[in-house]
Amino acid sequence: MSAVTADPVSPEPSRLAALGPAVEAVIVPIGAVAAAAALFSLFLLVLGKSPLTFFELLWRGGFGTAFSWQNTLIRTAPLIFTALCVALPARLGLMIIGGEGALVIGGFAAAVVALPMIGVMPGWVAMPVMFAAAALAGALWIGFVGYLRHVRAVNETIASLLMFYIAVAVLNFFVEGPLRSPTDPNKPSTAPIGADFKVGSIPGLDVHWGLVVGVVLAIAAHVLMTRTTFGFAARVTGGNVRAARAQGLPVGKLMIATCALAGACAGIAGYFEVAAVSGKANASLIAGYGFTGILVSFLARHNPIAIPPVAVLFGGLAAAGGLIQRRMGLPDASVQVLQGLIFLFILVSETVYGRLSLFSPETRR
Repeated sequence: MSAVTADPVSPEPSRLAALGPAVEAVIVPIGAVAAAAALFSLFLLVLGKSPLTFFELLWRGGFGTAFSWQNTLIRTAPLIFTALCVALPARLGLMIIGGEGALVIGGFAAAVVALPMIGVMPGWVAMPVMFAAAALAGALWIGFVGYLRHVRAVNETIASLLMFYIAVAVLNFFVEGPLRSPTDPNKPSTAPIGADFKVGSIPGLDVHWGLVVGVVLAIAAHVLMTRTTFGFAARVTGGNVRAARAQGLPVGKLMIATCALAGACAGIAGYFEVAAVSGKANASLIAGYGFTGILVSFLARHNPIAIPPVAVLFGGLAAAGGLIQRRMGLPDASVQVLQGLIFLFILVSETVYGRLSLFSPETRR
């Protein structure tokens, strides 16, 4: 009777193979950002500017001092909310790029409901009403996009972008017409909401509480999408819509509900822009946070828990724009060129996942 011996050429899968997808999800985006930075450096050299000076000022303006960090974190908060507006529908295979519209309409709704309560209601009553109005407005705005996608098969990317332009038109109509405040003749705005209705700062930081709310919301979204039956159904739908329908999942309701949740996140961003930053609704709401949030979500691979740190990175890029403009004579839009290159390389890097043998070594037989 012969003894059974272990096959020496069939080793256990390596630890790298087991951790491959997680490592790949970190290494590939970092490589994409590095490649974008290298190409942008060549762009600067063509212009006769020093890449080393640019990135030094980028670091100093975004992260080099306590003041820089405060500017960065102020810009981080809305990016978290708008990135969630992209990440949540992406789990169902939907690409929503109109989060800026939900932000605008949410901020406008918060300012409008605040106006009749000025001098009548205390802040602890008015502020939750403003918050709810902004979230509801954003939810209806993007939820309608999900409804169109489900009922009429309207492309959600185009629909959400068109809804952004409609939101801007609605804002401009009211702040330049019926709701324009005579106290601000230079910039059409609604009347100020007043100090009683404004959101305060985190103790020890000159950063409003929207940052904390954004981080908490990102964690809650992660739990929702990974630890609940709703999240499981959303992932199944995103993987294969036909299979989800065959299993009896309410695909239409999932689409509309997820889009509504996404829109609520962007609407909350609008609330904090009004209640913590500007104190009124005007064209300052159209700051591009919704479009930068698309890049944040893609770089985080639509993972809600990864969105806050990525948002900090792009908040720093935005905060450093003014310093770069003053010191190097470059336009403030140069940072947006870098962001565009990062977006391009992130999109290209999507074709790399699962194809690198380093992260998925074949098990020898």
